[in-house]
Amino acid sequence: MTDRERRQPAELVSPVGLRAGLTRQQLDALATLEQFGWTLKFVRRPLFQDPIAVVFRADGGKFVVLRTDGSLDEHPDFKIRD
Repeated sequence: MTDRERRQPAELVSPVGLRAGLTRQQLDALATLEQFGWTLKFVRRPLFQDPIAVVFRADGGKFVVLRTDGSLDEHPDFKIRD
């Protein structure tokens, strides 16, 4: 097994590519959050499950998950690596 990082650097990920596959409700909620300085950083795409969009506050101090229905999960059940 290799030690290679699977995540792509943020500058290599297209904003359009990140949004691909998100639900209309997620996209609408994301548009609203972006007006307040939040940024879509990455999307988890578990096999056979809905995509999990992770949005960070401008200062990077907080993140939330956009659920498929457009609601926010401020306390997701996973940790973010530094």
